[in-house]
Amino acid sequence: MPRAILFDFNGVIIDDEPQHCEALTVTLAEYDIPLAREAYYREYLGFDDRECFRFTFERHGRPTDAVAVSRAIERKARHYASAVGRSMTLVPGAVEFVRAAVADGITLALVSGALRREIELVLDAAGLRRDFEVVIAAEDVSACKPDPQGYTRARRALGLEPEQCVVVEDSLPGLAAARAAGLRCAVLTTSHPAEALRAADVVWPDFTGRLPSDLPWAHAAA
Repeated sequence: MPRAILFDFNGVIIDDEPQHCEALTVTLAEYDIPLAREAYYREYLGFDDRECFRFTFERHGRPTDAVAVSRAIERKARHYASAVGRSMTLVPGAVEFVRAAVADGITLALVSGALRREIELVLDAAGLRRDFEVVIAAEDVSACKPDPQGYTRARRALGLEPEQCVVVEDSLPGLAAARAAGLRCAVLTTSHPAEALRAADVVWPDFTGRLPSDLPWAHAAA
């Protein structure tokens, strides 16, 4: 039976929350809005850029129209590209895990709240771009996780049923999105401690020593 792995991106393929934190903090500073690192990890994990800026601008009484948000997103994208250009760290074992899945004949998709150009920048640098049959980016959905829209859209694009798919996530909103889409989910502890992730089917620190067969496949898809 055909199978697919639906990967999140930030914190699953690339360990780039520090770069996103830096890019958002610098961008908000340009609007005279402070953001502490602790607040970023407490309040912003799992948000896409649109929701980050809508949430923050509304809190600080700034315009939240599409033009204002789009301009802020563009600013942050430039800061993110600069930060990743200085330092890019992939999640341990991610490349090997992706290559093992491809060798096993498993179809791969990527579902992320990141911008498509950010995703492609990293996948190209890591040599992984051709391994993903479907990429659902921020531009492709109208609501970010925990809304299941992204995962449902990816699964349908692959023409598979929920029991044929497994999600790999790192955030609580991502786990909630997978659950809402009716999908099994493995979660990495790159963004949250293991004790916060008990609702996941399995919890791993990263991909080191893991194989696609270790994922929580439904029996019907095994």
